[in-house]
Amino acid sequence: MSEAVEPFAYRVPQEALDDLHARIDMARWPEREVVDDWTQGVPLAALQELVRYWRHEYDWRKCENWLNGLGLYTTTIDGVAIRFLHVRSKHEGASPLIMTHGWPGSILEFRGVIDALTDPEAHGGTAADAFHLVIPCLPGFGLSGKPERHGWGVEKIARAWGVLMARLGYAQWFAQGGDWGAIVTSQIGQQAVEGCAGIHVNMPIARPLPEDMANPSPAELKALGALKYYQDWDSGYSKEQSTRPQTIGYSLVDSPVGLAGWIYEKMWAWTDNDGMPESALSRDAMLDNIMLYWLPAAGASSARLYWESFGSAEAGDIAMPVAVSAFPKEVLPTPRKWMERRCAKIVHWGEMAKGGHFAAWEQPAAFVGELRTAFALMR
Repeated sequence: MSEAVEPFAYRVPQEALDDLHARIDMARWPEREVVDDWTQGVPLAALQELVRYWRHEYDWRKCENWLNGLGLYTTTIDGVAIRFLHVRSKHEGASPLIMTHGWPGSILEFRGVIDALTDPEAHGGTAADAFHLVIPCLPGFGLSGKPERHGWGVEKIARAWGVLMARLGYAQWFAQGGDWGAIVTSQIGQQAVEGCAGIHVNMPIARPLPEDMANPSPAELKALGALKYYQDWDSGYSKEQSTRPQTIGYSLVDSPVGLAGWIYEKMWAWTDNDGMPESALSRDAMLDNIMLYWLPAAGASSARLYWESFGSAEAGDIAMPVAVSAFPKEVLPTPRKWMERRCAKIVHWGEMAKGGHFAAWEQPAAFVGELRTAFALMR
């Protein structure tokens, strides 16, 4: 592995796709749930239909060709291969921007916003709105390498992104993220990583104080209610991955049906949908994303980020400019009041009309508009 930045191609052998199909064909299914909704998890009929489509109609090669055609690169940082998309705008004065995904997402979350961000004049913007995009796979996720030693938490990833941007020749840049990407991006701001001139997050993270709990505003009541629901009914995956990632990893790496159910349930729970995930994200888009966990066998290695980072990364103060886009179906909404205690300079706070946890994926046009507005205030 080299510290140089080099082109990278990802070509999956046909044998890997044949193996996937064979495993699906041999799947042993449980009985159906005893309720008529999703309260026990993914309904049997819904997952069977997704998997049927995956087996008989889905075409991985379309996604593979898109990834390779857009521009994949690799470099090694502290012994781990970091693979990333690097899409430069035709506008030389474009602002460099690193965008970070989370779990159970991937670099494909940003697929629908790349063209508008790099070529704004063709998408309702001006040359001043242009970005050079760097979109890395988190360590242990997707196409990136898997850390062989413990220590790759969000604090280290934030520093690694600074190394990556420097290697690409970007002396000044911006950062954006949601989910774990928001935590990494916030760490970039908190550590004031060299070169970063401002950050944007679509999952702001801040904690309430006792006085907030004693006399909560309507926004705080919503946030506290969402937190209780998450803790009671939505956080089992997190508890498992943050305490026993290796144990759940055996199932996620060995069983495509198990992996699909583990991820598909979050596509339902965390998107702004009409009762089914497919009303927010296309079936092909969800399966492309699942394949970036299945093909590299990343079920265990991605889960380890929870073990590495839960309870260790402090939500400290951020002095650099911060912008926030708050989508209405975010899993854990954070009131501006809480965020203002952490951030000295919030330059933009957008309250969005529609969308959930996967902002760029679900609402690409709104997401692009927010980034244009936010970073124009930081240039």
